[in-house]
Amino acid sequence: MIKPGRILLNRIRRLQRRFAAHRVLVIGDSHARIFNNYRFLFLLPRVHFHVAAKGGATASGLATPASKTQAYQLFRKALDEVPRDRVVVQLGEVDTGYVIWYRARKHQASVEEMFGRAVKTYSDFLLEVAATGRALVVSAPLPTIADDNDWGIVADLRKEVTVPQRQRTGLTLAFNREMEAFCRGHGIDYLNLDADCLGPDGIVRADLMNPNPLDHHYHKGRYVRLVARRLRPWFEEERADSGAQP
Repeated sequence: MIKPGRILLNRIRRLQRRFAAHRVLVIGDSHARIFNNYRFLFLLPRVHFHVAAKGGATASGLATPASKTQAYQLFRKALDEVPRDRVVVQLGEVDTGYVIWYRARKHQASVEEMFGRAVKTYSDFLLEVAATGRALVVSAPLPTIADDNDWGIVADLRKEVTVPQRQRTGLTLAFNREMEAFCRGHGIDYLNLDADCLGPDGIVRADLMNPNPLDHHYHKGRYVRLVARRLRPWFEEERADSGAQP
């Protein structure tokens, strides 16, 4: 039996989809699914998000059509078929938290080399996205899996990488800086949330940790409010610009 609250939310979603001022395609890994959260209906009521997310998707894997997640095919299909006026992209957490370290060890290569490959592949993909219209990239979330923590499915899958959380955080910050610089240089908007998410101890803020210790994603409510607050000007600036026109 469907709960009354769920029925009401579905009605609000239908109305919001019908009267939205902006239709935004969101593509990314499992962290991008935050844009499906019901709180956006009230925090950004004039924005409809269509989310095409693939758990485990990586920036590195975008160069490999036959990758395990088949993420590129999903993203390309969404870019070709979903009506929208803007695109939001969020990838990189799986890379900086696991894949770059794992591949460096597996292929006996340097972390710097694997890092550079991930940046290059992501950059090429973002140019492809930007060619379809206005785009914004959201910074990759900081690592939440603590040292020696193998609780939960994701933590267990990543247990081969024993790099300290602080070091993984440093790589994520570097990755986000690289991607921000690339985006700024190519006319792609970038939302860097690192300053909002980094705690004084050099790792993610404690209040952003998920209350479920088995879940490596940020606290849903707090992350949604943060993203909505920081993203709101991106939608309002066009209205302000249009108001200034004769």
